Amino acid sequence: MKIVFLGTGTSQGIPVIGSEHPVCLSSDPKDKRLRVSVLLSWNGHNLVIDCGPDFRQQMLTHRVTKLDGILFTHEHSDHIAGLDDIRPYFFRQGDIPIYAHERVVTALRKRFDYIFTDENRYPGAPAVAVNEIEKNRNFEVCGQTIVPIEANHNRLKVFGFRIKDFTYLTDVKSISESEKTKIEGSKILVVNALRKEAHHSHFNLEEALTFVDSVKPEKAYFTHISHHMGFHADVEESLPDNVHLAYDNLILNL
Repeated sequence: MKIVFLGTGTSQGIPVIGSEHPVCLSSDPKDKRLRVSVLLSWNGHNLVIDCGPDFRQQMLTHRVTKLDGILFTHEHSDHIAGLDDIRPYFFRQGDIPIYAHERVVTALRKRFDYIFTDENRYPGAPAVAVNEIEKNRNFEVCGQTIVPIEANHNRLKVFGFRIKDFTYLTDVKSISESEKTKIEGSKILVVNALRKEAHHSHFNLEEALTFVDSVKPEKAYFTHISHHMGFHADVEESLPDNVHLAYDNLILNL
């Protein structure tokens, strides 16, 4: 399975519009981050986790000509705002499968009502095949079993996902011990690490490192990174040998 980091930034991305912060002014391409998303590819299949406002650009950058589905972690704008840009896939393939909690599907129906309606459908609108997912109920996409992992984004429940030995979590502030057991044994763990200072709804760097130590993956990659984390090169140098800052367009193979 190939893992492509499409975006590793926060809801504003890096650089932040109008910011004079040194990281936003950095010339290092690893300090430039689109909104968080990842592409998983295997045996000719392509699955995206989250579909934010940079989705179109991300699909063009990686020349993704076929899309077999989208997994949604939760309904915040930086994770769903690009849904309309599935239109080219819909025109070629038909309804695009999406996988999300019932609450997230409700939010998508409200925001993108023209995608979900069966009445007076606009001819250029895309359509989706809805698959509602639940805690403790594994599901299958293109022959791969996917394990949903529930975590807390402050008071909001979010889903992470495990596929074989790969686990992806973002926008996590806390997670129960029972859900952590679903992560153990992962060869690659991706998890959010927003910044060094504490935050009310995201792991900071210290919390993310503590979490990695508790579930003990072979390797961990941090994502959903703010400019307040600091320069990529400086932070990367400070991390343990098996922990890295992810960056846009990083490709891993599992």
